Amino acid sequence: MKNLFKTKILALIVCLSIFVTSCSNDDNTPVADNTITGIASKTADFSILVQALTKAELATTLQGSGPYTVFAPTNAAFTAFLATTPYATINDVPKAALTEILLNHVISGSIKSTALTTGYIKTLAKGTASTSNNLSMFVNTAAGAVKLNGVATVTTADIMASNGVIHIVDKVIGLPTIVTHATANPNFTSLVGALTGAGQPDFVTILSGTGPFTVFAPTNDAFTSLNTELAPGGIAAVSAANLTKVLQYHVVSGNILAASLTEGQIVSTLQTPQTFTVELAGGAKIKDSKGRISTIVATDVQCSNGVIHVLNKVLLPTF
Repeated sequence: MKNLFKTKILALIVCLSIFVTSCSNDDNTPVADNTITGIASKTADFSILVQALTKAELATTLQGSGPYTVFAPTNAAFTAFLATTPYATINDVPKAALTEILLNHVISGSIKSTALTTGYIKTLAKGTASTSNNLSMFVNTAAGAVKLNGVATVTTADIMASNGVIHIVDKVIGLPTIVTHATANPNFTSLVGALTGAGQPDFVTILSGTGPFTVFAPTNDAFTSLNTELAPGGIAAVSAANLTKVLQYHVVSGNILAASLTEGQIVSTLQTPQTFTVELAGGAKIKDSKGRISTIVATDVQCSNGVIHVLNKVLLPTF
């Protein structure tokens, strides 16, 4: 009887030992990393992106709870980007600059491709022109594809991660200047045409410079309205010298955000010594030197070298 009892106890101990060992083995099974960083690390075409994230110490960030939306450049995109720089490898890029470039590909929140619409969104990058206003990204979905800042196109969308979503892009999205945002937005084609017209200063180089600048940018409709206003000759009748004055009248030194505008504020422009006046009653507006009123229809499009506010009417200085 005693031997039978001992046998049963021994069998029970063996069973418990097998159970504990089994549980221990289960605990040691690696948990799949399905975060944005985890997915990137398992994708061969993101190897340079992972190197960049590691150098910038952002790999851990993109393993966090988020959620984040990442526009992820391929190896080919990074190779093409490096060819435009003095750096041979991604590890040669200064950490501070690399960090801002990478953050310019990251949006707060999980945004699937079906939720992307034409307009501005904010990235996690700040650039150097403003410490309080993150850089803007212009999303253009008008042509049936998703284009970002006029530079990169989404080639594969909606790779879902446990902490957000990845969209693969074919270009590295550099920090946008005022010129970047002016050329990316099809609503500014008339403005870009005027800035690059015959007899004008090299506005592209000027507005790609360090700045910072604040540009009050008229839309295409604003230029169409001005053309009617200046009939019968229209804008074409304005001399190159006077057009230069008009364009300079829309540019102000400094990174002036909408929140810092005050009622009755007199603003000096690059068309020295001419100024315009800010009016806030009933919505932000500008009164130009001729007493004409333009409404600010969009604000705080942040660039790396300044900020853009969008106008519904072209401002006119005194000639």
